[in-house]
Amino acid sequence: MKTYQQWQEMALNLTLPNQAYIDGRFVDAVGGAQFDTVNPATGKVITSVAACDERDVDIAVTSARKAYDSGVWSRMAPADRKTVLCRLADLVSEHGEELALMDSLDMGKPISDAFNLDVPGSAACIRWFGEAIDKIYGEVAPTGGGALATVTREPLGVIAAVVPWNYPLDMAAWKLAPALAAGNSVVLKPAEQSPLSALRLAQLATEAGIPDGVFNVVTGDGPGPGQALGLHMDVDCVTFTGSTSVGKRFMSYAAESNLKQVWLECGGKSPNLVFEDADLDLAVDFAITGCFFNQGEVCTANSRLLLQSSIKEQFVEKLLARLGSRQPADPLDPDTQMGALVDAQHTENVLTYIRKGQEEGAQLLCGGEKVEVNGAGSYIAPTVFDQVTEDMTIAREEIFGPVLSILTFENEDEAIRMANGTIYGLAASVWTENVNRAYRVSQRLNVGTVSINTVDAFSVMTPFGGTKQSGFGRDLSLHALDKFSNLKTTWLALR
Repeated sequence: MKTYQQWQEMALNLTLPNQAYIDGRFVDAVGGAQFDTVNPATGKVITSVAACDERDVDIAVTSARKAYDSGVWSRMAPADRKTVLCRLADLVSEHGEELALMDSLDMGKPISDAFNLDVPGSAACIRWFGEAIDKIYGEVAPTGGGALATVTREPLGVIAAVVPWNYPLDMAAWKLAPALAAGNSVVLKPAEQSPLSALRLAQLATEAGIPDGVFNVVTGDGPGPGQALGLHMDVDCVTFTGSTSVGKRFMSYAAESNLKQVWLECGGKSPNLVFEDADLDLAVDFAITGCFFNQGEVCTANSRLLLQSSIKEQFVEKLLARLGSRQPADPLDPDTQMGALVDAQHTENVLTYIRKGQEEGAQLLCGGEKVEVNGAGSYIAPTVFDQVTEDMTIAREEIFGPVLSILTFENEDEAIRMANGTIYGLAASVWTENVNRAYRVSQRLNVGTVSINTVDAFSVMTPFGGTKQSGFGRDLSLHALDKFSNLKTTWLALR
């Protein structure tokens, strides 16, 4: 790990990609438009990036379709695709400092998290799906005599992957790796707040041997290339991670166009249930991590802390005492645990929620204000509310920032009812030393992932996704391949 000064020096000399990546090369937007990507830690412009529109999207989709139809990737032997994807994983690791720095500068992420977690996780994801693809077998149906029926998996065609700003490199890898492994062509639309690592990843993909047109990146805002991809008649599938409101738009776009498949991983309001028999010290540490990691900009953030009344006072006392050491600091300092929020607009949105919590009667225990680091930046101190009721806005809506709401329950049934009492169903955590309670409660929680005596547990080996308005479909694991492939039945009548 570099020192603070070394990261600062590297940032000053970093070569930044600022064009779209289509058909294996960097290109300007057709209309010549650009937008600024801003470092939220300083408020300064990092670079100006191509602002693509429907014309650029059409060029990218045409390139992706041409590559797909040619079979240069879609019909390549799975073992050969594996070799290329594993080479890409190696390149991600080799350029880890560069990629981590791009994400840190783009969205205010602590450099230690970007370098030690996001880059290795992205490389591992690409490698895992590369290694898996030549081990996926078809089926022979039990038809009986006189026929042979096979079931084979085929790529869908052109995949539009629209990813968020909170984990720019990670989320790109989560979508790209299984889509490419299955043999599809991909058009990636990164969030306008964080386009840099996606552009560099595309360049590395070409270096790894992914053919021209198979992996394209169009940059710009949602109403521009995002909407154009959703409405495009030659896109076979949209895979999206982001807000529930935008996810609904993609479903509408599919209905208005070619009925393309849409797979959504949307918002969350994850509950963290702590029962009186839990290991309180461990639960306190993880409650802090679960809510405030990545500045709270995590779809699975455990932003609702549900405490059994008998342990509430002791738990809150421990939590506030330990939270004091977790304060915003310069993202390029390797010791920083909390960085800047992604931009000024989002910072104001979070502050609006904090004011709403106070207006509706919640008790502000700490934080609640914007702070500056080195005289600038979009930083908010870790914020904790007590006396939160289920009908309050801060208990129901996704804030996507460092805001924790404490609610109290008396018994197991009440805890489960409260936990399930939102429109979301992405994740939950349960803290108890009673294995029967742990499993019993987990079965009744209407979420995609339950973490027992930990928070936000996931692996490339396990499926990730939600229920209700948190979306449908699964990232990660072999189940992710289901989103990017069709099952074909071939029936041969024997004679």
